Amino acid sequence: MLRYEPGTTIAHGLDPRAKLAFQAGFAVAAFAHTTPRGLAVLSLVALAALGSAGRSPIGAAYDLRFALPILLLAPVFEGLTLGSPWFSLADARFPALASYRVFLLLLVSAAYVHATPARDSRAAIQWLVPGKPGRFLGLGVAVVFRFLPVLVDDLRRARAAVQARLGTERPLSERIRLVATAGLRRIDGRADALALAMQARCVAWNPTLPRLTLGLRDVPLILLTLALVASALL
Repeated sequence: MLRYEPGTTIAHGLDPRAKLAFQAGFAVAAFAHTTPRGLAVLSLVALAALGSAGRSPIGAAYDLRFALPILLLAPVFEGLTLGSPWFSLADARFPALASYRVFLLLLVSAAYVHATPARDSRAAIQWLVPGKPGRFLGLGVAVVFRFLPVLVDDLRRARAAVQARLGTERPLSERIRLVATAGLRRIDGRADALALAMQARCVAWNPTLPRLTLGLRDVPLILLTLALVASALL
């Protein structure tokens, strides 16, 4: 599951604003360079981003496994034809490149989530979007980053409990119903507990957030971001 993991890697020590700017620059370059050669270069950049965060490509791909079927099926459906030759590589080429481009963006995002605490992301968003809109967005991002991994773990435990009670011998529809029902009950409980915890801690619209400081270690990432944007424009 995509979540923040404490560490001492290069990406962990970078300013979140520089990392967000890099994601934006990478996205601009990905949508500008649509050829296999351009995507091959961007693949190296995405792998470098994962390496700087101490995240393996296989582990990141596993975390993104829920999106992979959609990315894989899009070019397959686009290439299917009603008659001979039944599948057109020319028709499937562009969707395949588009799916791979989205996959690279997801890998870069996975590196960011893995190496950036929720509080740092909130501080960066509130710096980027001042005023109440920024505080609202920052609070939403912080809650999602903390709450979503917990919900996924609850669903995994519910599925494990069903399997431990010989749930694998039940029909698939029955297993889905049991896991979904247990998951919804836990989601309701988690939501109530989250609301109570936020009230008990007097969650403020303008809390004391980490101080963000751009340093020399952020310069290479900023230069790389500028290079990506320049390559897209030129």
